[in-house]
Amino acid sequence: MTSDPQAFEQTVFPFLQQDPVLHTIIMTNVRDRANGSAGAESAPSYYVSVHDPDVVGVAMRTPGRGVYLGALREDLAEPIADAYADVLPALPGVAGDRPAAVRFGERWCERRGGRAVESKGTRLHELIELTPLEADRGTPRLMNADEVDLVAGWGHEGFPEELLTGQRKWAARQLEQQSMWIWDVDGEPVSMVGCRVPLFGVSRVGPVYTPPEHRRHGYAGALTSHVSAKILADGNQACLYTDLTNPTSNKIYHQAGYRPVADFVDVDFS
Repeated sequence: MTSDPQAFEQTVFPFLQQDPVLHTIIMTNVRDRANGSAGAESAPSYYVSVHDPDVVGVAMRTPGRGVYLGALREDLAEPIADAYADVLPALPGVAGDRPAAVRFGERWCERRGGRAVESKGTRLHELIELTPLEADRGTPRLMNADEVDLVAGWGHEGFPEELLTGQRKWAARQLEQQSMWIWDVDGEPVSMVGCRVPLFGVSRVGPVYTPPEHRRHGYAGALTSHVSAKILADGNQACLYTDLTNPTSNKIYHQAGYRPVADFVDVDFS
C-alpha cells in the first residue's frame, strides 16, 4: 500500500497498460494525481498492488470515495479488503467487477460490521466501428470561456456523486484542456459531452449530459458520435461507461458503434 501516486504509477502501469481500456478508471485517476492535475485534496489516497511476483492486481481509494477494484480477480479481494481495513476506519463502499466487489464487501463487513448492498451497475463499452448519429438540428463546438459556470452547473445536476466538490475548478480544467464539447442550437447550448485526455492511446468519453428540457432531440447522441470521431481522428481509441438502468443511453451508444467490454457493480456499506 502507498499514498504516493507517482510511485504507484511506476509500479503498476506496466501491468495496467496491457489493457488500457479495461483499466481506464484507475489509470486516469492515478495519472491525474501523479502529475498534479487533480488539485489539492483534504486527505490522502490509498493505492494497493498485489504481487505474485509481478503485479497481478490493483485497487485505489481516493478521498471521499469508496474503494475501486476495477477488473480485479475475485481471489484477490479479501487480502485487499484486509489492507484497507488496517488503515481506514470507514468506507462508503466498493466498486468493481461483481464477484470481487461482493467478496470485498463481505470481508469488509466481517472486519467492520454493517451491511453491504449492491446499488448500481455500470457497463464499460469500447468503440468498434463508428456510426455517426444525427440530431434534429444544431452543431457541435468546444465550450467557450464564458460557459465555465454553465458546465459546472450541468456537471453538478447530472453527476452529483461523481463531482463531489470543486465543480467550477473541474469545469475550468475542461476549458483549459479543450476536452468539453457543446451542442449548440441557434446560439443556445443544449447538451455537453466531455472526454479524457488520451492515456496510452485511450480516451474515455464522458460526462454526457442534456438538461431535461432539451432531451429527446438526439443532441447527446450526435455530440457523442462527434467527440468519438475526433478521438479516432487523433489516432486514439474511444471508450465510455453507461448506467445499466438507462436503456435509452445504452441503445444510443450501441447505435453509434460502441460494444460492451465488462460490467461492474457498486456496493454500498451501511
